[in-house]
Parts: sequence; C-alpha cells; structure tokens
Amino acid sequence: MDTKVKQDVSRSETRKRMANAIRALSMDAVQAANSGHPGMPMGMADVASVLFADYLKFDPSAPDWPDRDRFVLSAGHGSMLLYSLLYLCGYADITIDEIRNFRQLGARTAGHPEYGYAAGIEMTTGPLGQGIATAVGMALAEHKLAAEFGSDIVDHHTYVLAGDGCLMEGISHEAIDLAGHLRLDKLIVLFDDNSISIDGPTSLATSTDQLARFAAAGWDTCYIDGHDPAAIAGAIEQAQQSERPSLIACRTVIGYGAPNKQGTAATHGAPLGDEEIAAARKQLDWEHPPFEIPADLLDRWRSCALRGVTARQAWQANLARLPASSRQRLDSMLAGDLGADFDGVIAALKKRFSEEQPKLATRQSSQVVIEALLDEVPGLLSGSADLSGSNGTRPANAVSITPQDFSGNYLHYGVREHAMAAAMNGIALHGGYIPLAGTFLAFADYSRPAIRLGALMHQRVVHVMTHDSIGLGEDGPTHQPVEQIASLRAMPNLLVFRPADAVEVAESWACALQQRDCPSVLCLTRQGLPTLRIEHRRENLVGRGAYVMREAEGKRRATLLATGSEVAIALAAAEMLARFGVEVAVVSMPCWELFEQQSEEYRQAVLGNEFRVAIEAASPLGWERWTGRYGHVIGMQGFGASGKAEDLYTHFGITAQAVHDEVRSMLQI
Repeated sequence: MDTKVKQDVSRSETRKRMANAIRALSMDAVQAANSGHPGMPMGMADVASVLFADYLKFDPSAPDWPDRDRFVLSAGHGSMLLYSLLYLCGYADITIDEIRNFRQLGARTAGHPEYGYAAGIEMTTGPLGQGIATAVGMALAEHKLAAEFGSDIVDHHTYVLAGDGCLMEGISHEAIDLAGHLRLDKLIVLFDDNSISIDGPTSLATSTDQLARFAAAGWDTCYIDGHDPAAIAGAIEQAQQSERPSLIACRTVIGYGAPNKQGTAATHGAPLGDEEIAAARKQLDWEHPPFEIPADLLDRWRSCALRGVTARQAWQANLARLPASSRQRLDSMLAGDLGADFDGVIAALKKRFSEEQPKLATRQSSQVVIEALLDEVPGLLSGSADLSGSNGTRPANAVSITPQDFSGNYLHYGVREHAMAAAMNGIALHGGYIPLAGTFLAFADYSRPAIRLGALMHQRVVHVMTHDSIGLGEDGPTHQPVEQIASLRAMPNLLVFRPADAVEVAESWACALQQRDCPSVLCLTRQGLPTLRIEHRRENLVGRGAYVMREAEGKRRATLLATGSEVAIALAAAEMLARFGVEVAVVSMPCWELFEQQSEEYRQAVLGNEFRVAIEAASPLGWERWTGRYGHVIGMQGFGASGKAEDLYTHFGITAQAVHDEVRSMLQI
C-alpha cells in the first residue's frame, strides 16, 4: 500500500471516528430527553463530519464573520446533528451541559434549531422546505454582494442539508427553479437520500427522480454513497467548482449504527431505547459513556476551526485594502443602515403629499416612496411575484437583476410567493440587504409560513400586499381579501399596516424600515384615495399605531375607528352626523400592533369612553378589542363579489350612510 493510499485510508478512518462522536451525542441526548429524532443525525454524520472538518469555512471565535460559509439544516428535526457539530467545533454557546439539556425549557438546544439561541444556528428550521428556500435567499445575497465588492471580500458558500420531506414540500420546487434560473453557483444542497419518512418508505408517496428534477431546473447533480468519506469529499469539491447550484444526493441509512433499527422509520422520531443504544455502541466500537468525548477526538474536532481562522484573517487583510468609500458602504449595508438622510427623505415625501394632495391608490403612493428610498437606503432590494406593475414595487429607478448581471436592485421572483417570502428571510439573515417584495393580499397565505418564520427570527422583511379589499373591484371574491388581515394581525411579532392615504403610506414605510426586529406587511389599495392629512406634521403619527384624525367639536358622542380606505368613509360619516348635531371623533388605526405598544393613558385618550363603531372592509374578527363590549363593527360578513368598487361598498353596506345610521341607532337619536 503506497503512502497516498495509506493517508487516504487513515483520513477516512479519522472521519468515521469523528462521525461516531456525532452519533453518540445525538442518540444519548435524544434518550435523555425521551424525545427527539436520532435517525437523521446518525445517518448524515459522515457527510457532516467531512463537510465541517475539511470544507466549511467557519470560525467559532468570530461566529458572525460576514464571509463565513452558511450551513442551513433544512431538515430541522435532526437538530442534534447541528448541536453536536457546534459543541464539537468549539462554539461557546453550545456546551456539553446544553447537549445534556436537549429539548428542556430554557436550553439553547431546542427541539428544532432556533435562530438567536446560539451562534452557528443560521436560521430557525423545522417546517420542511423552508430551509432550502431560505438558503436560496442567502446564496442570492452572497452573489449580489460579490458582484459589487468582488470575490476578495465576498466569497462563501451556502450549504443545505435537506431530507426527503424538504424536497416533497411544494416550496422546494419554487426555490430550486429560482436558484437554477439565477445560477447561484455557491449554493450546495446535501440531500439525505435515505428513502424513509415517518409513515415508512418514501415509495408509499413518491416516485420522483430528484436528480432529474434538479437537473431540469438547471442544477448540477451527482449521486454518492453518503457513508464513504472519500466520495463525499469528491462530490463537495466538484460542487465547489460548478458554475451552477449543486445537488449532492447522499445515499444514507437512517439511524446508521443502530443494528436492529437502522434503515427503518423507527429511528426517525423516537429515542432508540437503552438496549438499542448499547447495541449501537458495540456496533460503532464506541466504548465511552454518555456525553463523553475522548480528549484526542475532541481536539481533532476543535482543530477544524483553524482553517476558518486563517481564512478570516486573510479576509480582514483584504477588507483593509478596500478603498475607504467602498469599505464605508459595505459596513453600512452589513449594519442595515437606512442612509444618512432617511428621516429627511420621509419628511420631504410627507410634505409633498400634504401640499399636492394627490388622489392615489396607496399602492401608487407606496411606489413613490420606494423610488425615493431606493436612492437613499444603500441595501434596499425590491421585487415582486410577477406583479411588478400591480404592486408598485418597481419604480422608474429599479434595475432588474438577471443571471448575467447582479448589479440591479430589483428581483423578478416569478409566480413563486412561497419561495419569494422565504428567500427574503434568507436575504435578511445573510445581511447586506433589506428585502421588500410584493404580491396580492389575497395570496398572503402562500407567503404565510415564511412570514411566520421571519417573525419568529425577528427579521426585518417588508411584504407589500396590494389589492387589499373589495375595493379592487371586478376581479371578484377569489382576489378580494376578507380574512387575511385578521389572520396576519393574529401573528406575534408582525406589524400589519393599512394606511389611509399617501402621508400614512410614507409614515408606514418609515416604521417598517426602522423596526429592525420584526417583519412588516403593508396592505395597500388598488383604488384611488384622497389625501386626508393636508397639514404637514413632522411627527410620525403612524408610529403611534392609531391617532385622532378628526376630533369632535364639542362633546364627543361616539368614536369612529377605521383603517385604510375606510378612514375616508368614517370622515364622511362624521360630517353627516355633525349636520345633525352629533359630534364624533375619527380615529385612524393603521397599525394595531404599534397602538398596543402605547401607554394605557394614550390609548384611552384616543379611543375615548363613548360608543365606538369600527369600519373596515374585511373580517370583523379582532375589532372587539377596540370597540368594547357595546361597540359595533361595519365590515365583511362573508366573501366579496365581482363588480365595480363603489357598487360593492354599497352592496355590502360599508358606506358613510351606514355608519351614520349605526351611530344614531346606538345613541337612540
């Protein structure tokens, strides 16, 4: 046996031993918790050990280093694989005690990886398919930053570990199609091809040739033995040289090493049991007690980070050689800054709207705001799900990104709302860009799983959702949102804006971008609305969530609460009531979530103690919070219909006359 062959054999044996450390930690932690998924970590341990030991660029001493490789565990149920890797590689947040406390309340080692719990967890995963789609956004951000600053400054890969479930989910189709089209060559998916799902063999539900599917979307593909370190290494090296995204299908045995359960669904989502763990220890030649890693092996694992330290230091030297202006711009983009004159731009827009008093659909006034912000905010990245003109997200200064040219500021996501919303999360997580993109509000449920993850991860992502009510008219009930606004308001850590005019649109954009720890949804109209705020005020009133737009002249008899296009209806009703000597206040409530953050005194002053009537062309669900026990809501009690907007408002009784009549009935006058 020649020297090279001996070295290769020795290296493979070392990687096998390193992989067995992952297997031992995973099966022991799941057993201690009496809960979890040991099968995938044990099956993919060989792939993970080769990736982290030989290829992944990371530095636990600087875990947020911008040019690190990203590793996304799309199959988040196998979280012990990631936690084991982070502990073994020396990430300070994941200690052996955290491994012991797997899935316990307060532990960093939650059942599924939670972004922000520990360094090295690049995103929250668990809902299958979200990881691979979010990773597309990360790879996209890398590609675009590299196009601007060069490969000496931005040159890293995004690796995804995905399972059969991730690829069965429909979002994966949208994501791989987009990645292939954009030729995201730094994206490498490691497919855990174990042919097992919860119900049993995957043949129960699918016959898809995944390699053919990915190849059809423009990916490089290959098929390897996922337990052969040399084959794993060769496939990764080949993928790193590709000019296209790559899929490496790794044929593995789920629960590898558990002699009586490996290769079966029994290892997927339950502890192996003491007897099977003992048998696995014997099978793997692992003689160490639970949660104990031999010192020499732990040293071997910890030394893997040295490669990343060297790479980071070289990157810092390259960064120091950047021209000062480029360095300043990169720092600003990575910090998520809004530009030196952001407040001035917003103030100028508000003043212009108040003076010119345009009658614009709020989607149109939003486009005016986006146009101004694209010139001011260095990392603002716009887009749409094939609805650019309808959403108003592509103003005159937007430049399309193409596979050949990533210098633009506008992404054509295609008809792919699922992947678009997830990719925006990935862009935000990666850093460098602040993503916004549009679709119709009626299609919010396509985006909802990713919006929820964005809220859970505290990411600043702006979802522009237009055609927000029956006011869109003739397209009818399939496109007219009814329940969507209430549904979105029910989601924690999500700001839902429904501005009433152009001024409120500008203020809503300011709030959405200044809130760094949550996503936002802007619900915007198709129909034109009058400018209601005709006296310029520098204060951002939308930032209060709700405010009195028209105070009663004299004693307030009732309070009218409204959002969006219905604020104008409330103001018209107030004028009608005033002619009968009934003075009411009109409150615009563009963002309930921000209103909830105000003091009790402020909320009470705005709402008053009188009868309240809420007006919103949507489901009334949730309004009882603000109308009180004796209040009333004028809204939609069912789906909409096809017709002219003005006819629909009359048909469904959402009119100034209806508000007038309801107030007088409540007051018995």
